[in-house]
Amino acid sequence: MNSPTPVEVWAARERSGLTQTEAAALVHGTLRAWQGWEAPEGEPAARRMHPGLWELFQIKTKA
Repeated sequence: MNSPTPVEVWAARERSGLTQTEAAALVHGTLRAWQGWEAPEGEPAARRMHPGLWELFQIKTKA
């Protein structure tokens, strides 16, 4: 399994109806980390979400 793209992270959160803070809490992360996962690649804050966290988010939200 690969890390999701920022667009995939954003879209999954939107479908789930969660704020960035709520989504981060589901995977035991911080708001800042979640913002980084949704930041476009190339931006200083951009980070890639670990595949395990992505899977956890999908399980918890049934996405």
